[in-house]
Amino acid sequence: MQKQTPLNTVHRAAGARMVDFGGWDMPVNYGSQIEEHHAVRRDAGMFDVSHMLAVDLRGAGARDFLRYALANNVDKLKVRGKALYSCLLQPDGGVLDDLIVYFLDEEWFRLVVNAGTADKDVAWMQALLADRAPQLSLLPRRDLAMIAVQGPNARERLWQALPGSQPMTEALKPFMAAEVGDYFIARTGYTGEDGFEIILPASQAHELWLSLATAGVRPCGLGARDTLRLEAGMNLYGQDMDESVNPLESGLAWTVDLASPRDFVGKGALTAAPPRQHLLGLLLVDKGGVLRSHQSVRSDAGDGEITSGTFAPTLGVSIALARMPIGVAPGDTVRVDVRDRQLAARVIKPPFVRHGKILVQ
Repeated sequence: MQKQTPLNTVHRAAGARMVDFGGWDMPVNYGSQIEEHHAVRRDAGMFDVSHMLAVDLRGAGARDFLRYALANNVDKLKVRGKALYSCLLQPDGGVLDDLIVYFLDEEWFRLVVNAGTADKDVAWMQALLADRAPQLSLLPRRDLAMIAVQGPNARERLWQALPGSQPMTEALKPFMAAEVGDYFIARTGYTGEDGFEIILPASQAHELWLSLATAGVRPCGLGARDTLRLEAGMNLYGQDMDESVNPLESGLAWTVDLASPRDFVGKGALTAAPPRQHLLGLLLVDKGGVLRSHQSVRSDAGDGEITSGTFAPTLGVSIALARMPIGVAPGDTVRVDVRDRQLAARVIKPPFVRHGKILVQ
């Protein structure tokens, strides 16, 4: 049986088209996916992301444990509410998951992990805790819901829907969070636009969703979320990275701290072998096709493969992320196998769109 978020009945009442997403019954759109996409780029949209899981790590020595468990360095987290993007790695360097970790105090860190990998992530961390830090507790918070409010007008719309939140959140810098009553409000997102991701008691999610809708925030589904994140050059776990590839070959080298002397899971594997591939953007030049995942990409330096591809509503053309040999670089022209034809595409360095601005020509 599919899992349901606390907002499932709200989505169905609004006429959302529901799909199975990693075992969760989730809205893919509420009508026009294109209009939902543009609403986020131009105004404000909201997403139910309650299928993702907040996990609280508590106890003395929490920072020491995360120094070893995460590829990025939690010593960067010095101010309460500061967030860090990182990966969980296997000993061979493969990506178990990508996540965000928040610092609340020296004995309390909050991690937000992906829905499809949540059970695996928790089991992996519990096993590591049993071996290295049995005094710590790991608490999955399925009593919480999550709503993302994204777009150039997202913050103002939230303040309208949630009176009293503005004084605590107006000065928040990106990748910072504040507690506003029962709400944990972070200036983060997965769209390339400004806004907040709000973690709140599941029992209060319905009221906030309706208040946001009244304030003019458009409900959006997984379809728009995917086109938005791809335009923003953001990876999707299970497509752009997984256990079979390492972060250095997935456009995530910036999330891996190899400079500090600390050890972490997977560090030995990453330092032992230089990457042979890297993740790049593709912009379709020829007409008559759409770039999709698993399509082969031909280049003079060798072949690669598209990991994510779609029609980009903001640009009006098809775009993709592709894992290519190191010899391929931005500015090159490659050929993509699309329905028995080879279509030309230009290699670019992502992102394609950020904060409503098109960054490629």
